[in-house]
Amino acid sequence: MALHRPRLGLRTRLLLIGVTGVALALLVGGIGFYQALRVSTDRTLDREALSSAREVAALVDEGRLPDALPTSGAQLVQVVDARQRVLAASLGADRLVPVLDPAELRAALDGEAVLVDGAAFGSAGPLRVRAVAAGPADAPVSVIVAVQVGDVLAARRALRAGLLVVFPAVLLVMAAVAWVVMGRTLRPVEALRAGAERIGAPPSATGPERDREARLPVPAPADEIRALALTLNGMLDRLAAARDRQRSFVADAAHELRSPLASMRVQLEVAQRLGEGGDLPAELAPDLERLSALVEDLLLLARSGADSPVPAHPERVEVGALLAELAADVPGRDGVRVAAAEAAGLAVHADPGELRRVLLNLTSNAVRHAASRVDLDAVAEPDGRVLLRVSDDGPGIPAADRERVFQRFARLDDARGRDAGGSGLGLPIAAELVARSGGTIALTDAPGGGLRAEVRLPVAR
Repeated sequence: MALHRPRLGLRTRLLLIGVTGVALALLVGGIGFYQALRVSTDRTLDREALSSAREVAALVDEGRLPDALPTSGAQLVQVVDARQRVLAASLGADRLVPVLDPAELRAALDGEAVLVDGAAFGSAGPLRVRAVAAGPADAPVSVIVAVQVGDVLAARRALRAGLLVVFPAVLLVMAAVAWVVMGRTLRPVEALRAGAERIGAPPSATGPERDREARLPVPAPADEIRALALTLNGMLDRLAAARDRQRSFVADAAHELRSPLASMRVQLEVAQRLGEGGDLPAELAPDLERLSALVEDLLLLARSGADSPVPAHPERVEVGALLAELAADVPGRDGVRVAAAEAAGLAVHADPGELRRVLLNLTSNAVRHAASRVDLDAVAEPDGRVLLRVSDDGPGIPAADRERVFQRFARLDDARGRDAGGSGLGLPIAAELVARSGGTIALTDAPGGGLRAEVRLPVAR
């Protein structure tokens, strides 16, 4: 099973990218600086050593080699012949043992810098040795110049240690500064997110968390974030206008359909009483009732979709009495019994008409699909809400489809979705009305099998 790694926030990702880039830059810069310094000091030491070696070689070629060879600074100079005998040396240099063995001497004469241990020659640190050839072809000699580099190597080690300490400290300071700067830079983006969350909050929210007429905050600086905020606010204005036009159209259409539907109902009833039309009035009556219910549902949805976060007439509603009334009023079906449990002392704060419409929709829907019984009950919850439950023992709804049934005109492929008496608006209407009272609605599995509708509403205090 694949593991999903948690996504890092934009601020964290930007910080990681920036810190990684700075770390690479510091690493490359530090290595480059150290290598440049090393090459520069080596070239300086070699240049001084070769300069001294050429001066001594000139003295050898002129045949006026002094007893004590001239040196520059803390250099050790030796002149050795082909048999590795020391012919002359500077003050402080060994006059018996050459600094380089034959293999090292050949490498030095080929232009290489040879590093040898200086302890054998009275030096506290390593020696960097260069050599040049001198003398006639029949009696060649070699001029060896050794430079003490212990202090130089110690300085290099100190520089490396300093870079290893300073660079991480600089990186941490830059990361802290970047974190603060990016936080302030992204603050307008967070303000946009919070504003969008308030605007897009569900109707069940109350107070400052929900304000459909609000718009996203526009930052003062004339930058890309300000342009984004202005563009999004324009989009929200267009969406609000389109929503208002759609709601107005649905409400007007539903309202205008009421009169002809009422006239058709009267005509069918008159024809049925007079015995005119044969069986046609009786066959058309259910379809007319269904069409009338659909019109009423559309009108109710148009009204409930208004931007009012609270019901029109909220008051204290006794839950026990309402459940008992519904159990007595909801028409049953052959073999299906509706029972209401005792719920004395429980009351919610909601619009009585809207709450009755919600429970009526849920109970009627449960009756149509129940196998033998529908149970109504209510319990108090610790968070200060009242849970109202409508349970049936029917086929139920798959968990994957329980959110979709709250969409308008939703249809499922199972038996519940093929209800001939439903308009596909009962659950969306229930969700809208419950949200207007500050509550929530959800579908779960009933304990004995079937479906349970759960409505949570604030308790009346």
